[in-house]
Amino acid sequence: TNHGVRSGIQRMSPGDGLVFYSPKTAYPDGDPLREFTGIGVVADGEPWQEDEGEFRPWRRRVHFEKAAVATPIAPLLEVLELTRGTSNWGLIMRRGQVEISQHDFDVIAREMEAGSLVR
Repeated sequence: TNHGVRSGIQRMSPGDGLVFYSPKTAYPDGDPLREFTGIGVVADGEPWQEDEGEFRPWRRRVHFEKAAVATPIAPLLEVLELTRGTSNWGLIMRRGQVEISQHDFDVIAREMEAGSLVR
């Protein structure tokens, strides 16, 4: 969500699925990771602004699937509608917040062993 930018957080609604993609092990200088690392559903409630000193990101409550398993994107590149046939898929992911299809959410949820989130 572009590090908690308000406009991205406000586009989310309760019940929306949310998947975290992590290009690196740490921001900004971590090692390459390229995995889906979190999945859940946006909970009821309004966005709020966190006070972390100089950094003041916007947040929403999310019910995360705690048993989800981090999953590499590479085996899914030709399966996901978002990345299929796209050699520059990394540029798509760099946008920060990208809407994906229900198909893609379900594929990622199954791969992350978060089957309870598949619709």
